[in-house]
Amino acid sequence: MNKSVLFVANTHSIEDLYMVNFNPMYKHFFYLILLWLLTLLNLSCNAPQESEQITISREAYHDKLQGFWLGQSIANWTGLVTEMDKIGNIGELRTGPFYTREDWGQPDQPSIFNPDAPSDLSPTIDFVLRDTSEVWGADDDTDIEYMYQHLLYTDKTAMLTPEQIRDGWLKHIRKEEENFLWVSNQRAFDLMGQGMLPPETGKPENNEHYDMIDAQLTTEIFGLFAPGQPEVARRMAYLPIRTVAEKEAAEIAEFYVTMYALAPVADTTLSMGQRLKGMARVARNLLPDTSYTAKMYDYVYEKYTSGIPWEQTRDSIYQRYQVQQMDGYDITSRNLYCNGCFAGGINFASSLVSLFYGEGDLKETIKIGTLAGWDSDNPTATWGGLIGFMLGKEGVEAAFGRTLSNKFHIHRTRQNFPNDGMDTFDQMADKGMSITERVVIEHLNGKVDEERDLWIIPVNSISTTQK
Repeated sequence: MNKSVLFVANTHSIEDLYMVNFNPMYKHFFYLILLWLLTLLNLSCNAPQESEQITISREAYHDKLQGFWLGQSIANWTGLVTEMDKIGNIGELRTGPFYTREDWGQPDQPSIFNPDAPSDLSPTIDFVLRDTSEVWGADDDTDIEYMYQHLLYTDKTAMLTPEQIRDGWLKHIRKEEENFLWVSNQRAFDLMGQGMLPPETGKPENNEHYDMIDAQLTTEIFGLFAPGQPEVARRMAYLPIRTVAEKEAAEIAEFYVTMYALAPVADTTLSMGQRLKGMARVARNLLPDTSYTAKMYDYVYEKYTSGIPWEQTRDSIYQRYQVQQMDGYDITSRNLYCNGCFAGGINFASSLVSLFYGEGDLKETIKIGTLAGWDSDNPTATWGGLIGFMLGKEGVEAAFGRTLSNKFHIHRTRQNFPNDGMDTFDQMADKGMSITERVVIEHLNGKVDEERDLWIIPVNSISTTQK
């Protein structure tokens, strides 16, 4: 095991102990001791130079990027079957009891969008898959990320400017309905059309929907462009996130970006569930302890570790955050449409239920996310993309026991892309590789070993991200 991966593994193991046995008041003292011990370890180490770097196979990374798009597409379309079926019973829209595991494979119930009929995607709550003769359609969980990748690739940059973001939005998003924009995305788009630039388009004084879910489902991909370096990934995603979000909603988006950036260097000797929980703990440390985001994370994790079923944890977050409005989460008091079912906070808490209880199993994570409620296609797409990346395309197909379509149609929801909007995951991964290689060289002090088809990144350029 190279040193960078050893560092990640050790940090996660120690944090396991910290989460269970340590009083939070000793947190900073604990980390000072940890860093002192690691410094002594590094000083005493006389390993050869090769151990001072992390190596990433470019061939394997290409497969992983395809796995990201495939896993995200499966999870997105599966979650759409139950999107807004279950949002609770507060306000004018009442949707009855939440789904449970017993509802998997059973008839889909109507959503708030169409209360008279179930989903037209599937008559039952089940996986939505596309075989090799079919095409995956874009949706709001994939199309803005596709657009950002396209802009980074064509503009040959790692850091998009306000003007590049505005021009990209106005070129690739239709002005008329159905343009597949909602709440904060739609408001930011309107403001850009009036001449306003990001990040002003995401500020509360300009965009009343700044705390909705929009940034969470449009920016995770930036983490994959900075392997092992969440700080760089967050810099890349900073402006795209704040194009539509501020405050806690932006924190949640950065939480996901951080996890995605850690995925390429997670210790593969650990189980998938252990890796994901370790990555989540590192991302949790970035959340301000006083924010409702941090309190939501801690609450859901405590319920998960208590051993109660996921349904009971989901029901308890509904009671705690939408009925009792605890930890500063006051969406219900604002009397929003569907009681803020699109809000960043409640969907973040819901996403953690499927993350923890899914235990790293792709299919189980998607199942729980699909049944958990609220904007159910978004958390499923986030974790489907992340686990799909970690498994790679072949691993995703192995999980479902079949070969799946790699064709993608971006013009289902967007416009003005090459080839009349038809693309493939293979070609999309090619663009992602080009962007990642630029970041590795220009921002991570890395290099390319053409002979061995590797990226080589100095450990000192990534080690601080795990502290």
